Amino acid sequence: MFDIVFYTPEIPPNTGNAMRLAAVTGSRLHLIEPLGFDMEDAKLRRAGMDYRDRAVVEVHPDLDAWRAEVEPARVFALTVDADRQYTDVEYRTGDAFLFGPESVGLPDSVQQTDWITDRLRIPMVPHVRSINLSNAAAIVVYEAWRQTGFAGASA
Repeated sequence: MFDIVFYTPEIPPNTGNAMRLAAVTGSRLHLIEPLGFDMEDAKLRRAGMDYRDRAVVEVHPDLDAWRAEVEPARVFALTVDADRQYTDVEYRTGDAFLFGPESVGLPDSVQQTDWITDRLRIPMVPHVRSINLSNAAAIVVYEAWRQTGFAGASA
């Protein structure tokens, strides 16, 4: 359905929650190394619960390896300083959503690469730094899934 990409994620429960998100939406979760945790971390397992076996999760050594394997047609970088909102896009099956690490967000060097289709933001009230990583992923994935008619969802 969609590709959720966490660039160097740091907090295990966020990744565990994203595993659940991937499982329930039919998306794939891609983790770009280095990871700030071990894939066997207890907090990761607890947050992912029994969805871990149902989620498609792949770990890649870097973004180039991910791109070579997945060959995404469109990649949307989510960042707090983008001009366009995530609701301003007509999403398609196969779109990829790229999120940065929890502490610093997506580096400018990644945001500005020529293979990024667009930079998007999630609106927030002023004077707050960011929204939780797994929550941000859920907001964007569910909007994209809504736009594609919730393809594959149970009745």
